[in-house]
Amino acid sequence: MKKRNSNQLEIKKLCVSLQGNDILSEVNLSLASGDILGLVGPSGCGKSTLLNTIAGFINQSHGELIVGVLGVGEHDDGELLIITPEHNVAPEHRNIGMIFQDYALFPHLTVEQNIIFGINKLSKRVQQSRLKNLMHLLKLTNLEARFPHQLSGGQQQRVAIARALAPQPKLLLLDEPFSNIDARLRNELMLEMRQLLKNLNISAIFVTHNKDEVFTFADKIAVMHQGHILQSGCPAAVCQQPNNWQVADFLQLGSWLPVKQISSTQFQSALGKINISKEGKRDTALQQLLLKPQYIELSQLSGSAQGKVNVRVDNISVTEQGYHYLLSSLVVDELAFDQLSFYSNELFSLGQTLMLVIKEHKFVMFIPTTIQAAG
Repeated sequence: MKKRNSNQLEIKKLCVSLQGNDILSEVNLSLASGDILGLVGPSGCGKSTLLNTIAGFINQSHGELIVGVLGVGEHDDGELLIITPEHNVAPEHRNIGMIFQDYALFPHLTVEQNIIFGINKLSKRVQQSRLKNLMHLLKLTNLEARFPHQLSGGQQQRVAIARALAPQPKLLLLDEPFSNIDARLRNELMLEMRQLLKNLNISAIFVTHNKDEVFTFADKIAVMHQGHILQSGCPAAVCQQPNNWQVADFLQLGSWLPVKQISSTQFQSALGKINISKEGKRDTALQQLLLKPQYIELSQLSGSAQGKVNVRVDNISVTEQGYHYLLSSLVVDELAFDQLSFYSNELFSLGQTLMLVIKEHKFVMFIPTTIQAAG
């Protein structure tokens, strides 16, 4: 052990191989004390494996896990466990709580018995004190004698949370904790649980497929792809400036528009020319512009200059932001696109042709696996 710093968790060059397959490769990540991290990525990218490795249910093949543990005195900030393949630490000694997707409650135990299961070696007085506090915090009062099958989905989740918090961990891991909750209740539970974790100064990592949950629940986001962390940081910053194609594509940050550079400060697209403010090296490769709906607008010429229309309406739906259209380009060359997302308060018809233009903004363009930001 060594004296701890401000981070509750540090992951350095973590690798995990299972049955000869590399599941996690060179994962680096840090989580400050009291922060909540949303871990996102496509199915099979290694999110649950990473959680189970941190918890100690899967052994790492390489790298370090540095986990904060409780101090022994009232004014002791605690020490750090350094976990390596050569120096493993059993799950029960890592001071980490975990909540599984299906909650994994014991069906034959009552709510009270489920909650105190992990602290049954403590004195009865301590058990009852923690039970009472958690029952109150999680609004489970008067449900002590019920069994899991007698609870609603939201109540089962609260019991799972209480059981994970009973040992007073400094780090909580949650594997898709909100996926089984009714949509109307989900947002309320996320806000309640976030406030609870903040009040108790507990760090947390939760796996989700929904980036909206990250914005509601988390302080940071980490995007995984094929066993790697592609990008991490503040959710708003990652969404505004993704550092590669996979991040932007998974988070569905906009539509892809093929563009071709025609001068040091200009690109051609199916929606017209794009001027950038800073000169760049001429590149003949076809690039992809990440185009968000708010940067597209109808041309004032649309409808009066039929020869200048550039898109066709292929699909219409109604959303809170107005009518949502999926559009395809009218050109048939290398700059053609099949689907462009566009919002408008005006109602158009299927098959109608329109003229769209791109507003000036900070353009983000991708060349295979690298990113260029211009403007």
